[in-house]
Amino acid sequence: MANRQARARATSTASSFANDFKEFLLRGNVVDLAVAVILAAAFGAVVTSFIGDIVTPLLLNPALSAAGVDDIAQLSAGGIKYGLFLSAIINFVVIGFVLFLVVRAFEKLKRTEAVDAEPTPTEKLDATMIQLNETLERKL
Repeated sequence: MANRQARARATSTASSFANDFKEFLLRGNVVDLAVAVILAAAFGAVVTSFIGDIVTPLLLNPALSAAGVDDIAQLSAGGIKYGLFLSAIINFVVIGFVLFLVVRAFEKLKRTEAVDAEPTPTEKLDATMIQLNETLERKL
């Protein structure tokens, strides 16, 4: 008898845990966050490729040829690989700039939505009062 009760309690606890976990996963914020993380990882790979394959060769080819190296990873002074650090700084600046543009566009969109929003309660009250005054003036 005690064995059945323990088994039922364990099954109930597991079922409750599974339901709680399902509710957690299906919340809008968790799903949005998961999508954002996946997109950020993909975006990071694109930016890394853009910097490593396009920007770095275009901007740094004169410096690389003057230093006598073919790849930015080979730039070093006294064992310090400042070339890789320079590449990471360029990545950071590009990602920061793109995120700035995204946030700026989002804020602009939010401002236009705020303009198109419903009137405030005070505006509604003012409009109602004007209508009431007009109705009273017509009746008098």
